[in-house]
Amino acid sequence: MINFEELAQAMGDLDEDAMVRLLNQVMAEGGKEADQAMAACQKGMDTVGDLFEQGEYFVGDLIYAGELMTQAVGILKDALVTGEDPGNAGTKVILCTVKNDLHDIGKNIVKAMLEANGFTVIDLGIDTAPETIVKTVKEHQIKIVLLSGVLTLAIDSMKETVEALKAAGLDDVKVLIGGAPVSENAQKVTGADEWAQSPQKTIQACKAWASLSC
Repeated sequence: MINFEELAQAMGDLDEDAMVRLLNQVMAEGGKEADQAMAACQKGMDTVGDLFEQGEYFVGDLIYAGELMTQAVGILKDALVTGEDPGNAGTKVILCTVKNDLHDIGKNIVKAMLEANGFTVIDLGIDTAPETIVKTVKEHQIKIVLLSGVLTLAIDSMKETVEALKAAGLDDVKVLIGGAPVSENAQKVTGADEWAQSPQKTIQACKAWASLSC
């Protein structure tokens, strides 16, 4: 059994060698603690964010941290797929960063975890207009839309997107908002069905919605 605090520290310190060693140990031991390992990595990412806000880390460090997190998901991928919920298999979801926001580190991490859990992800990229999302929902008959944002102004774009979906008669589409500025209050303001600041919560919501629609 690995030391999860050590893993969180390794991620926070951007220590790739230590992170990879510990994650490989998780897999060597059967992968049963993969979820705990991902939680530790997320804790380390929170540390990275704090250090960035304090001016100790810079944009390049954030990008590198995102690459490390994606690498972590890749190592744990097989163990993160439970295989116990066949309703996930092939379920299509839309994932994007909303209009006026160009950040994609968190989005890319969530994408990797969704794919690891059997979802088919239609990634619309960054700065995605509401009309583009509505069009894609209609074309692919999507029932789950995941909106990401880092900037505070992303909340306005998320609200605009939810309103556009409802205006198009797509009331049955489930919308989750994610990213640094989101909260329970932001969920109410935007009209979204759920909110998340961690990939794990996003996956749980998507699994629940997929099981309802299958």
